[in-house]
Amino acid sequence: MLDPLLAAKPLLTPRPASPRDAAILSVAVELPEGVLTTAELAERLGLSEEWIMSRTGIRERRRAAPEDRLSDYASRAGAGALARAHVDAADLDLVVVATMTQDELTPNTAPLVAQALGAHRAGAFDVGAACTAWLTGLGLGAAQIESGRADLVLLVGADFITRITDYDDKKTAPLFADAAGAVVLGTAGETGAGRIGPVVLRSDGSHGESIIATHEDRVLRMDGPEVYRHAVTRMTEVTRDAIARAGLTLDDIDLFVYHQANARITRALADRLGLAPERVVDCIEYLGNASAATIPVALLAAEEDGRLAPGARVLVSAFGAGFTWGGGVIEWSAARDG
Repeated sequence: MLDPLLAAKPLLTPRPASPRDAAILSVAVELPEGVLTTAELAERLGLSEEWIMSRTGIRERRRAAPEDRLSDYASRAGAGALARAHVDAADLDLVVVATMTQDELTPNTAPLVAQALGAHRAGAFDVGAACTAWLTGLGLGAAQIESGRADLVLLVGADFITRITDYDDKKTAPLFADAAGAVVLGTAGETGAGRIGPVVLRSDGSHGESIIATHEDRVLRMDGPEVYRHAVTRMTEVTRDAIARAGLTLDDIDLFVYHQANARITRALADRLGLAPERVVDCIEYLGNASAATIPVALLAAEEDGRLAPGARVLVSAFGAGFTWGGGVIEWSAARDG
């Protein structure tokens, strides 16, 4: 029987009467200085530069130095995002790092980032969903804010995919790169401007071996045609699904920001959905595919070229190993200066 003294008062703090809206407050990116050109790769692989360009759209890819640590890049990207949002790391409730190439098997990257930034009261964990991991983290972080369990979340997408790339494999070597990108998530305010809308996540583990890196050889192996077919189909489907859940149509979306996997995939998505090229971000040519980092990298690229302005409605979508995929709708309100 419940103690009468306990029955006289609530056991838990009441939840807010209605959910809050979450928003992206800022975005920042940290890129390695090292560059591996397609011309250099072509010579090594016995291919022509034109052949690789026609199949990937990548002319250069960023590559971290052997002594570089992923956690350092993630921390610098996070520090940049905090500065742009005018948020003190000490006020963060959560630090989430989306990655599949953390420096050590354990610990996760997120607690190292939290320590480096001075986020001493924040919870910290990594999200592993391959190229869909940043989008997965966006859904998790937004939900924490909407429920009132967190007020401020740092979400970082960081991968050094060149560390697990086989440079003798003609199918995968031209694709992959290294980068880190971060956003600060907070409340959207009373007007709801800039809010994060629905985030739809999907998976199909029956295709787990289509993109795989085992403990034995620790390099990526990929069935390119199978991945291409599913990536285009699944991201087309989830684009429509996420937009419909937001109560919008394709015409209502100002900008489409897809995971920068391969320029052919991005162009195929635009063709299937009937999107004009200027509405689709394609920044892979000089960056390459850095897995979980590509969406924040693409968001900043679009902000810098003027296509991503406050109030813009944005569709973000990714597809990765697992298979995992997803799509989300956001209204842009992030800070444009430090």
